[in-house]
Amino acid sequence: MEKTKKLQSRLEEKYKGEVSDQLRAEFDIKNKLGVPRILKVVVNSGIGEATKNKELIQTVLGDMAAICGQKPSVQKARVSVASFGVREGQPVGLRVTLRGRRMYDFLDKLISITLPRLRDFRGVSVKSFDGFGNYTLGLSEHSVFPEIDLAKVTKPFGFEITIVTSTNDRKRAFRLLELIGFPFEK
Repeated sequence: MEKTKKLQSRLEEKYKGEVSDQLRAEFDIKNKLGVPRILKVVVNSGIGEATKNKELIQTVLGDMAAICGQKPSVQKARVSVASFGVREGQPVGLRVTLRGRRMYDFLDKLISITLPRLRDFRGVSVKSFDGFGNYTLGLSEHSVFPEIDLAKVTKPFGFEITIVTSTNDRKRAFRLLELIGFPFEK
């Protein structure tokens, strides 16, 4: 009986086939488990304006689920802030954590389709790394994703995408994303 091969994303094959070997050679890493890799991708969106409109929350939830391939969890306010008109327990955001195949599929779509569709796109900022090797990217409109029907968009919303890596070194994380194909600005 033949072993069934686990289906892999195009980006995952690229990482396992060439990127991990190149990173091991560049940084002189002896153990293959020490090679930097992407652990997860977290997609967040604030729905502050939608607190007054329940229909808008469902629209944003559906669009975000279509973009990520996974239903987002609703984040509720932890404290009440009168100046913002927010009460404790009120929904204020949506979050999706992607791992494995969905993570690689989302990143592949982001790199090859979505980012090039942005108006006046010259690359993503190199300065968006935190001190722990994670990269955060903000998009002001969700309508650039191919899953979104522009005719049905009533109110565009933005979100942030955080790519969490296994390294704490900014240079190694940058090189990992660069080899995967992230279009950094020159």
